[in-house]
Amino acid sequence: MFQATREIRGDSHVAVLGAGIAGTWQALLFAEAGYAVTLHERGGDTMTQATSHWAGGMLAPWCEAEVSEPLITRLGLRSLTMWREHLPDTPFNGSLVVAHSRDRSDFERFARMTSGHRRIQDDDVSGLEPSLDGRFHEALFFPDEGHVEPRRVLPELHTCIRAAGGRIEFNSAPEPADIESLAIDCRGLAARDAFPDLRGVKGEMVIVETDEIALSRPVRLLHPRWPLYIIPREGNRFMIGATSIEREDDGVSVRSVLELLSAAYAVHPAIGEARIVEIGSGLRSAFPDNLPRIAIGKDRIAVNGLFRHGFLLAPALAELTLGYVARGEIDNEVMQCG
Repeated sequence: MFQATREIRGDSHVAVLGAGIAGTWQALLFAEAGYAVTLHERGGDTMTQATSHWAGGMLAPWCEAEVSEPLITRLGLRSLTMWREHLPDTPFNGSLVVAHSRDRSDFERFARMTSGHRRIQDDDVSGLEPSLDGRFHEALFFPDEGHVEPRRVLPELHTCIRAAGGRIEFNSAPEPADIESLAIDCRGLAARDAFPDLRGVKGEMVIVETDEIALSRPVRLLHPRWPLYIIPREGNRFMIGATSIEREDDGVSVRSVLELLSAAYAVHPAIGEARIVEIGSGLRSAFPDNLPRIAIGKDRIAVNGLFRHGFLLAPALAELTLGYVARGEIDNEVMQCG
């Protein structure tokens, strides 16, 4: 499908297709490296059509190790450094993992499958999150993890692209074959012409608003049926999510909402009085192995398959792409030629 060649290396003009988190980081790093970059986005500047609009924005490589390959952790750790370097205000308050006493076995399994955490008890739990005082007697604290608010951070990164000399064209959807310079294809599911084995995995979310609780970091609740995370957002808002459904529609089922809200209510009863602000879903693009891929072709590089790790992996993947174009560097775990 793709033919490896050195032809694309040395091209000073780069077109990036897709202004979601993957394409945005590609455009940013290439613009900072001195390339003439144009970032194309099929939708408007509100980015409501992008998968990134519905993302959680967790930067949690150690937590994700429970269900992910070591590659995700490796790339994720590199990305943490890049988030800190490019956006120093990124919150790195850690992640908190909790479970009810009846789900103790899930808690212990999570502890065994992950690293980078320490066990904390009652007073330390309430010290980190006063709103959880008395609700959980033990937790796993991952101190070096972070989170971003996708709908705020994407415009910030777009501003950085422009400051580095790059251009962004919204409501622009050229085909990769029509690009005369190097094209970096970050279109997600729209790139099935290049990746027929891509599939969409739906992630559903609910945003609620309440001033009765406050959180400084994402809280993950372990549950055999309804594992979920609660992520603090600005304005006393919280994103509740965790569904991963093998369907390619953009609807949200009543069952999913009931399960998410029921599990969130079990974390704190104040959720029951919260105002529902928004319910929605996004389709993540994934390969059969749920691992990302950078495919190098004659005049196109395609970056895809970030699955549920878009904000975690995008910076490191962009660095790998730039390393290939600028210096011919190959990461054999991620890149495919030919």
